[in-house]
Amino acid sequence: MKKLLLIPLLLLALPACNPIEKQRALGTLERDRVTFSATANEIIRELPVKEGSLVAEGDVLVRLDSKNQQSLLAHAIAEKAKASAYLLKLTNGERPEDIAAAQARVVRSQAQLTEAQKNYQRKSELVAKKLLSQSEKDSALAARDSARAELDSANEEFSKLTAGSRPEDIEQARASLAAAQADVALEQQKLDELTIVATRSGVLDNLPYNLGERVPVNGIVAVVQASQIPYARVYVPANYRVGFIPGKQVQVFVDGVETPFEGNVRWVSSEPSFTPYYALTEEERSRLMYLAEVDLTQSAIELPSGLSAQVALSEE
Repeated sequence: MKKLLLIPLLLLALPACNPIEKQRALGTLERDRVTFSATANEIIRELPVKEGSLVAEGDVLVRLDSKNQQSLLAHAIAEKAKASAYLLKLTNGERPEDIAAAQARVVRSQAQLTEAQKNYQRKSELVAKKLLSQSEKDSALAARDSARAELDSANEEFSKLTAGSRPEDIEQARASLAAAQADVALEQQKLDELTIVATRSGVLDNLPYNLGERVPVNGIVAVVQASQIPYARVYVPANYRVGFIPGKQVQVFVDGVETPFEGNVRWVSSEPSFTPYYALTEEERSRLMYLAEVDLTQSAIELPSGLSAQVALSEE
């Protein structure tokens, strides 16, 4: 008889709970998750931090093998040194020894021209006196002209060495040096990226790969859960969406904690979770949900992630 009396009481109690549950958006507590991916297909050589440990910004999480990248960096540095030396050669001009040698060739050519000129004059006089044939005079003339051409060539060479390099060549050398410097910076950055460091403080949540494994390019090698105040990620029913806007102050209930936390709506999705919403009937549209995120106050900093959370959609 007592059991029969309890059933109506339970039936009366159930409707009393339903309205409250319907006026709350359900979800979980979350924290920002920072993922770190590999930039090269290399082997993991070091995992200095264990999963679940606290990490600070700048702590090393994973070290990948860097031998190949160090070789590429060394090659780029050598190319930079080569380009720098070539530019320095163009801007400093020729060596004093080369200029002195060119000047000596000019002096020698002048002496040869003087000798050839006098020889031609002597043979011209002898031809006029019919003591030599015309062919001897012609040979002396050719020798004189050849000596004059040698002198002109020596003068031009000396002028080239003393005038310096062309501005176009210098600009080209500077551009080559700039390109080599950029290559060095790029290879250095790639080398630095093989040592993966934490960009935010938090808890090292996951290390998907083991020591000695080769990771693919863009493979996630570490996940850090930021050690900050959690936020509630909840689903808001469509009939409450109009009043549930960013900036609204709400109460957040967390399982296991009697006192609700103060929250501030920071973001609400513009699209429902079930689509296409335009093809739904009025009854079906009432079941649409909008994902929203609610910031909590400093008092919730100790709450672990993953707890069930409920956000009050109306005053309770």
